[in-house]
Amino acid sequence: MPLALIVEQLLNGLQLGLMLFLLAAGLTLVFGIMDTINLAHGSLYMIGAYLAATVTEAAGSFLIGILAAVIGTAAIGAALEIALFRSLYRRSHLTQVLATFALILIANELVRIVWGSQPISLNMPASLSGPIEPVAGFRYPAYRLVVIVAGIAVGLLLYVGVTNTRVGMWVRAAASDREMASAMGVRTSRLFTFVFAAGAGLCAVAGALLGPLLAVQVGMGENILILAFVVIVIGGIGSVRGALVGSLLIGIVDTAGRAFLPALFRVLFPPAISSEAGPALASILIYVLMASVLFFRPRGLFPARG
Repeated sequence: MPLALIVEQLLNGLQLGLMLFLLAAGLTLVFGIMDTINLAHGSLYMIGAYLAATVTEAAGSFLIGILAAVIGTAAIGAALEIALFRSLYRRSHLTQVLATFALILIANELVRIVWGSQPISLNMPASLSGPIEPVAGFRYPAYRLVVIVAGIAVGLLLYVGVTNTRVGMWVRAAASDREMASAMGVRTSRLFTFVFAAGAGLCAVAGALLGPLLAVQVGMGENILILAFVVIVIGGIGSVRGALVGSLLIGIVDTAGRAFLPALFRVLFPPAISSEAGPALASILIYVLMASVLFFRPRGLFPARG
């Protein structure tokens, strides 16, 4: 197997993992701090992609589209937290699941009303539409490299914000012991709104960056939401470090499995078996990984304290 193909698939897995991290980071903080299951997290990712596509087409600038998507989606997230989620914090997880599932249906229908049922296009900048040659003999799409760099940059900013700022200290305190943090003077209601809005903004970044690579369409958030939940289960609920490690694991394992397992099965087994078993195992490989992690570490790789 050519080395260039292996490197290319590993970079694709890194790109997917970083985008999953942007989704999973907000989701794990909401779950870890607020003890709230938010199935509508993927809908915020979808809305961010639609806002980015609309503003990019109107303004003619991809960067302006991303900025507008982040601001707009963060505002929607803050409004949802104030109007709906504050009444769900003390409810059972079943109530939270039903309420946020209803949000998925509402968001999908609102998107159909505003943008229609057909997918819309979000074009990458023309300067990034072709491949580049980072090393001699290896060509890779320029836009995918930019996505990787942007994901690393946002991840570093999030890490610095959580570990080295006062707001990050409040977030870590609330994730460890919400009642004690409130007793020590942390205004948890404002903190919850900020965390929810920040998580929505991260969703918008992921949606805007993945929009040129995937179809911007109704329901695009549901499939990636499943991966985000797998990430936080593997990494540990409430742990940003766990979300990062879990995202990278899922991204690389899923991409490499789909790229290499079918070819490996064709070498090891007869065609009658390899044609079915290879793709089937590749599609469930991340869930096998999740089950393996939970068997040895039921709370995930890096569980948050408290």
